[in-house]
Amino acid sequence: MKPPVSARPVKHSLTLRGHRTSVSLEDAFWQAFRDLAARQDMTINALATRIDAERGDVGLASAIRVHVLRDLQAMRQT
Repeated sequence: MKPPVSARPVKHSLTLRGHRTSVSLEDAFWQAFRDLAARQDMTINALATRIDAERGDVGLASAIRVHVLRDLQAMRQT
């Protein structure tokens, strides 16, 4: 049996272009983010760097959540 998924954000460190930063996401988003990176044959740091470069004035955690959500929605439509 899987442990319960926490609804509280969990902080993890990422490296973006050689700089460490912390991002807080809920467990479900961390798992979906890791799965998405694996499907794209990327590390989560590489995927976060790409999202960071495209995010504009939105916070990184929000940009990751939206990116993950859009990916899941696109998968559901196919």
